[in-house]
Amino acid sequence: MAEAEHRPTGGILDSVRQLGATFVGLLHTRIEIIATEFEEERVRLRQGLLLAIVAGFSLAVAALLAVMFLVVLFWDTHRLIAIGVLFLVFFSSGAACILTLMRYAKSRPRLFATTLDELAKDGERLRKSS
Repeated sequence: MAEAEHRPTGGILDSVRQLGATFVGLLHTRIEIIATEFEEERVRLRQGLLLAIVAGFSLAVAALLAVMFLVVLFWDTHRLIAIGVLFLVFFSSGAACILTLMRYAKSRPRLFATTLDELAKDGERLRKSS
C-alpha cells in the first residue's frame, strides 16, 4: 500500500496518456467538422435539386402553353416564322442556363474546405512545436 501512495506523478506514462487524450479530442473535433460540412452539403444539394425539378416542370408547362398560343395565333399568316423564333428563344435560354450551371459548378466552395484548413493549421502547429 505504501508503494501506491508514493507513485510519482507527472511521469512519462502520464504524458503519453495526456498526449493520447489530446489527440483523441483533436480527432473528435475534426470528425465533427467533417460531419457538419457533409450534412450542410447534403441539405444544400437536396434543396437545389428540389428547386430545379419544380422550376423545370413549371417552366416546361409554361413554355409549352406559350408555344401553343403563339403558333395558333400566327397559324394563318406566319406559322413557320413563329415556330422558328420560338425555337431560337428556347434554344438560347437553354444554352444560357447550361453556361450558368457550368459557372456555378466551378465557383462553388470546395467540399470539406473548413476541415482541410483546420488540418493544415494543425500540421503547422505540430511543425512549430517540434
